[in-house]
Amino acid sequence: MKMVYNVKDKPKFPQLIVFAFQQLLAIMAATIAVPAIVGNGMTASAALFGAGVGTLIYQLCTKFRSPVFLGSSFAFIGSMVAAFAGATSMQLGYLGLLIGAAFAGLVYVVIAIVVKLVGVGWINKLMPTVVIGPTVALIGLSLAGAAINDVFSYGEKITYGVSSYFVMSTNIWASLICAIVTFAVVILCSVYGKKMTKLIPFIIGILAGYAVAVIFTVIGMTTDNAALQVIDFSPFKALVADGVTLKTFLSVPDFSFLKAIEGIKEADASYVATVAVAYIPVAFVVFAEHIADHKNLSSIIEADLLEDPGLHRTLLGDGIGSIFGAIFGGCPNTTYGESVGCVAITKNASVITIVTTAVIAVVISFLSPFVAFLDSIPGCVMGGVCITLYGFIAVSGLKMIQKVDLESSANLFTIAAILIPGIGGMAMAIKGVYITNIACALILGIITNIILSKKKAAQQ
Repeated sequence: MKMVYNVKDKPKFPQLIVFAFQQLLAIMAATIAVPAIVGNGMTASAALFGAGVGTLIYQLCTKFRSPVFLGSSFAFIGSMVAAFAGATSMQLGYLGLLIGAAFAGLVYVVIAIVVKLVGVGWINKLMPTVVIGPTVALIGLSLAGAAINDVFSYGEKITYGVSSYFVMSTNIWASLICAIVTFAVVILCSVYGKKMTKLIPFIIGILAGYAVAVIFTVIGMTTDNAALQVIDFSPFKALVADGVTLKTFLSVPDFSFLKAIEGIKEADASYVATVAVAYIPVAFVVFAEHIADHKNLSSIIEADLLEDPGLHRTLLGDGIGSIFGAIFGGCPNTTYGESVGCVAITKNASVITIVTTAVIAVVISFLSPFVAFLDSIPGCVMGGVCITLYGFIAVSGLKMIQKVDLESSANLFTIAAILIPGIGGMAMAIKGVYITNIACALILGIITNIILSKKKAAQQ
């Protein structure tokens, strides 16, 4: 896949700002979803700030050679909930978020040191293409349900037999139309667009979907039909709830470390141990996803990121970036498939674009109107975008599998051991440790591959 902009390329400044804003839109929904799910006073603006700072740290550690954006990690949601659940106060819970992120980041740092000392050969043997390919595909496929739920975000489901169906009421039709318009505009711009249009399909698609949503909402408000009111304008109303003040335009995010300071006096060894148990195992799971994302991106840009800048640098950047992401936003960060998908579709691997995205995320976290706009983008519009993003991730993994000898039954069983449990939802909770379906599938695939490796060697 030939890139329009390679890693070291620098688009012109006006284009750069547009490209960066597009990256931000691609990762925004997931980044602000994590604090919304965990609750306990966590905010979207702080998460955006933490993601931006974490990404800048990652880029520094990788010497600006890896086009990766770090955003709030879904894998740590269970760990974050456990930090609050085991705390005697909200302030101690926030301190737990920081302690947990420090433990998780330390795991990455230790692995980075090991990789620096012994190289990446053992990782390539442990997770060859036959394991990584279907895992990357699974990352995209496992997100398919989230994308479709966003498309029908204003509807309800009924169960008939073993299947669930969305009830096609007025509001769900409006939601579907907005999603289809967004999806169609994205693919038309990407496939048939010329010059700039081809490079910013997500911005154009989101604006088109948002415009249709505005039309439906205005009609709904005029006719007093709530079913057509697709956009929730409450984030904008909140800006002027107390009149037009400085906060209408500027506001400082609720940084996690400010709340955590008050919880220091309540911390004890038992609570720290509880947080450590909740975070450390998940860090090893996310490490595997880190490998998969970087190998996927490597195949897209046709440059091995595990060699240059090196896995030790990407792990170090991810680990330290996660710690700082939690210090400000409460959420440990991780590499984002949405960002990888954006690189693949737009063919823009310019690192300066990622850096600019991170700076914009930091700046926007202080700008109340921009945060309100991002919050107001309907789920159905983002669902239309995510169909393309997650689809490209899945296809990237399938392209890796093409390089595997599928005539070998050992390879077929390894791939099956990953795809079926992963798509089937094999996720486990073991004594408060949450292991995602992707992690379970990857572990099963690694074990299967090791068991069958002697047979594959004999066949060769």
